Amino acid sequence: MTIRSDWRSGTAISWLLEEGRLLGDITSVLDGLGAALLSAGAPVARLRLALRTVHPLVSALSVVWERGKGITGYAEAPHGLESRPAYIGSPMEMIAVTQLPFRKRLNGVLAASDHVVLHELKSAGFTDYLGLPLRYSDGGSGIMIATTDLPDGFSDRDLVKLGKVASALAPIIEIFRLQHLTHAIADAYLGPRTGQRVLSGQITRGQIDKMEAAIFVSDLRDWTKISADLTPDAMVSLVNRYFDIVAEAVETEGGEILKLLGDGVLAIFPSSSPDAAEAACSRALRAADAALRKARESHEPLETTFGIAIHYGDVLYGNVGSAKRIDFTVMGQAVNIAARLEHLCSKFGEPLVFTERVARTLSQPARYIATEHLKGVSAPQAVFAI
Repeated sequence: MTIRSDWRSGTAISWLLEEGRLLGDITSVLDGLGAALLSAGAPVARLRLALRTVHPLVSALSVVWERGKGITGYAEAPHGLESRPAYIGSPMEMIAVTQLPFRKRLNGVLAASDHVVLHELKSAGFTDYLGLPLRYSDGGSGIMIATTDLPDGFSDRDLVKLGKVASALAPIIEIFRLQHLTHAIADAYLGPRTGQRVLSGQITRGQIDKMEAAIFVSDLRDWTKISADLTPDAMVSLVNRYFDIVAEAVETEGGEILKLLGDGVLAIFPSSSPDAAEAACSRALRAADAALRKARESHEPLETTFGIAIHYGDVLYGNVGSAKRIDFTVMGQAVNIAARLEHLCSKFGEPLVFTERVARTLSQPARYIATEHLKGVSAPQAVFAI
């Protein structure tokens, strides 16, 4: 690598506009940008990108590139970042608050009051630090940080050129941020399978697919009575712990939660073909067993129990609703049977019940409980348990 005092920012900017903007993820963009800057002769030894995001679990993303190594770090910071010592008083916080560049020479003596991150970079051999805001059209911003290990640090011309590179990078990072935001919201509120369908354009009302699936319905027992005795905070805490238990079990087995129904869950385990019914039912039953077992063994037990019902059959999967408010859901008699069946958990004192259609897929004998007439279902249903 040859460092040139007359390096041209246009090399990196052209790469961003012609190639970088077409890449699908932030790590590839930063990796390519680092290579483009080195090709131009820029004195960069390390780059970092940081941006805020909107996600139920993640507050910010950070990617690090190093000369000769490529991408060396990717981190997702949980919520609460602003209250952590590593962030408070840091150059990153100063840039985020002021929306102004921050430059600090590291080749001299740092004061004890200088943030620990600057001391760490100096100890690692870096001689100059430049943080630049990446301003978005909506008023927000990301941050690009460039460091060098040249003995004299960055020159004034370097600062101007890196500023131009940051200006070209900003709209590309804004697009990535919006894409990440879109997918995060779709996954969180619709689920990964349904969210992907919506983002791919399957949003027309009445656009329905017929599929076979194991339908998984769960509900907290005695919710009306229990919720009346709980404070709002305690009530929310209870349902969140319940959802955590059930969601983890369902997602581990490849199912998808379609609805969180206040005190209940509707999930499906799609079957790729009629011959795959056994696999779909097995996954649903394993998820049910895992959820019930975790609830029993939890160090923070739920204040009540919950029931689970599983049925297998044809469902209609797609968009329904009014002209202005559309929902992506599953419908059909199979869904009705699973929902009605779940109410029998309390009647028979069973945490898990399922229909004969599911029982037939088991390799071990199921325990017959009763035959029941379910509301809205013409044929009586045999009810089984493990």
